[in-house]
Amino acid sequence: MVKSDELPYLRRCVELAAEALAAGDEPFGSVLVGEGGAVLAEDHNRVASGDRTRHPEFELARWSAAHLTPEQRAAATVYTSGEHCPMCAAAHAWVGLGRIVYVVSARQLTDWLDELGVPAAPVRPLSVNEVAPGVTVEGPVPEFAEQMHALHRRFHTGSTQQG
Repeated sequence: MVKSDELPYLRRCVELAAEALAAGDEPFGSVLVGEGGAVLAEDHNRVASGDRTRHPEFELARWSAAHLTPEQRAAATVYTSGEHCPMCAAAHAWVGLGRIVYVVSARQLTDWLDELGVPAAPVRPLSVNEVAPGVTVEGPVPEFAEQMHALHRRFHTGSTQQG
């Protein structure tokens, strides 16, 4: 169950997604939080560079492997604007990160993109637990869903309007 004191981390994920959009990238953002509640690292999508693996969840998995002990990784939580894609879910599991909390599910995002006529991605939109069954996952978190929907709509329609 997502607690109210976790909502600021998810709010930051939405802010990071907006930063990605402002930089011309797809709106995704993620925050890695340690066992005591300290933000350890954060990132937003960087796939506009041409490297389609530059998802924030994947970057946080790499960062944690380089900077945290296995015990610290297992105790950490990744908060993210959208449910991990299969690539990011696998990276998360391989480095032994703990819980995932996301705002928008892969199913929600797929439905939104279908409504906008966006071509299907080259990778099937599986849930995290289909890829990494041992990872604790919580979401979606509806408090921020409409903000994320608006960011994706803006990205895929080229609209500069807020909301």
